[in-house]
Amino acid sequence: MENQQLLQEVREIKKDIKIIMENMPDKDMFLTSEEKGLLEESYNNERNKKLVSGKILRKN
Repeated sequence: MENQQLLQEVREIKKDIKIIMENMPDKDMFLTSEEKGLLEESYNNERNKKLVSGKILRKN
């Protein structure tokens, strides 16, 4: 009886792990510290109206 109970618990744990793995965010979804800094800089530039258009960038 004890073995059956252990097997059942292991099965439940395996199901839980599968659900966790299916719902775990991919590590590529998170920004690196460098990317966070660049994003913050971009937000600041947008806020201060210091953005450069793509058209101007392509000319240079």
